Amino acid sequence: MTPARLPRRSRSPRLRSRSLRSVALVTAAGVFAVACSSGESVLDSGNNNTDATTTGETTDVPASTADTEVTQPTEPSDPQTADAPTTSAIPTTTVAPLAELPDCPTDALDGADGVVEIVFWHGMTNELETALIALTDEYNTSQDRVVVQLQNQTSYDNVADNYISVSDSSRPVLVQLEESRLRSFADSGAVVPAGACLESSGFDTSAFVPRTLTAYQYEGIQWSMPFNVSNPILYYNRSIFEAAGLDPDDPPVSLDEVRAASQAIVDSGAASVGLVLDSGPGSGGGWFLEQWFGRVDEPYADNGNGRIAPATEVLFNSELGVELTTFLQDMIADGLAMTVGDNPGGQDSFLKLADQTAPGAMTIGTSAALGTVIATLGGGLIPGLTEDDFGTGPMPGPGDEPQVQVGGASLWITDGKSDQETAAAWDYVTFLLQAESQSQWAAATGYVPVRTDALDLDPLATTYADDPRFAVAFDQLLSGGDDDLANAPVLGPQREVRGETSRAMASIFNGEDPQTALDAAKQSSDALIANYNERN
Repeated sequence: MTPARLPRRSRSPRLRSRSLRSVALVTAAGVFAVACSSGESVLDSGNNNTDATTTGETTDVPASTADTEVTQPTEPSDPQTADAPTTSAIPTTTVAPLAELPDCPTDALDGADGVVEIVFWHGMTNELETALIALTDEYNTSQDRVVVQLQNQTSYDNVADNYISVSDSSRPVLVQLEESRLRSFADSGAVVPAGACLESSGFDTSAFVPRTLTAYQYEGIQWSMPFNVSNPILYYNRSIFEAAGLDPDDPPVSLDEVRAASQAIVDSGAASVGLVLDSGPGSGGGWFLEQWFGRVDEPYADNGNGRIAPATEVLFNSELGVELTTFLQDMIADGLAMTVGDNPGGQDSFLKLADQTAPGAMTIGTSAALGTVIATLGGGLIPGLTEDDFGTGPMPGPGDEPQVQVGGASLWITDGKSDQETAAAWDYVTFLLQAESQSQWAAATGYVPVRTDALDLDPLATTYADDPRFAVAFDQLLSGGDDDLANAPVLGPQREVRGETSRAMASIFNGEDPQTALDAAKQSSDALIANYNERN
């Protein structure tokens, strides 16, 4: 059902849901912000010319995949044909044969002359880097064929930008890329598809959460392997909830419930505002908007979010987009929420929850921040706050039940390296994806394990049992579907599109008409997409 635009304080059922199960939580520390920048490379092609216009055309596909038929009802005004369906062809993405893509000789290690050394570029910091170093050290000492050298690029953006800017010979064998890079790197011709490695090695993925795999599939190919999977969750101060007369074990799940809780918090004087927002591309200005559309199975872009066929336009200026952004704007105008701006370091919204003079009560952030938040509060760095003062809950949003898209990052193997290096990279990847490794990784960080059998192993089994805050992100990932709209949009210039929505959200938070701001962001985003499609 598409709701009508409603006045302030009267909300559509789409923005409501009943209270779900509760879970305990935490706050404050670094997360990863996705900034918008440009680079001249096949890996980033088509993203700089904002003067392009949308053509409405899709790329040509082979007859074997372009003949997909969709049943459409005829006009009911024709009594003779009202019950007779007609069919029409829609474009689909090309299913690229693995035989035409770089191969992955996973058995090449058997013929290696000595130890194979490989470099892995990653963007992990703080507790996340500590956990990755521990796993890599364990791998390096567990066998004598491969040595992995970690090189920290300090952020996801730096990983991708540095990869694009250097020569082929200077690129690492293995690289960590966040989800918005899927199509641009799949189109680049510079990577070995993970599907080729799966086929060559026979690696068993039956225990994987299916959504973690399909999130990184495009054109029928598994391009990369999920490693550090995350999604947004609610962080809140339990003490503030108690002071406001709210149940700290029953956090809000719907947006209406967030507003009601914020009103109670502000009216009681327990905190200065209820909800702390930001307009960062990788959070409240971009990523969360995609998540909210997926939660209620609304398309963020045409052609099945770019998964049925290459997207030609974004759809976030729809009635749902206006309703969502108006809701947030109204909360700010009514003194129930505030924005910390672009939040480039990813921590400003968390720090506001720890503000000693005018704290906020709730914020939405990546589950990947959980380990760092707990370490920060457990170390006594925030006077008067401990790790037990904060709780976590499902990401509030429209719809009756929590549902999130797969976020985080995956592992990509670079093409053009020796067979031995490619095989070594795959060997290390499979180690990181073992149940034992995923158990350690998820327990230390707050990332979601990509496989269900990791939950049966310690330390994760004990962590989830003793501290259910860590289980929130995993549970809500399982609650979602796995169709095109439940998965994140696949846009060539997705990083740049998030930059456009970030600017729109910032202006909306500052009072601009939501429809006007979203329409402008759509126009510039569609130009980016058209330019990308033309050049690819």
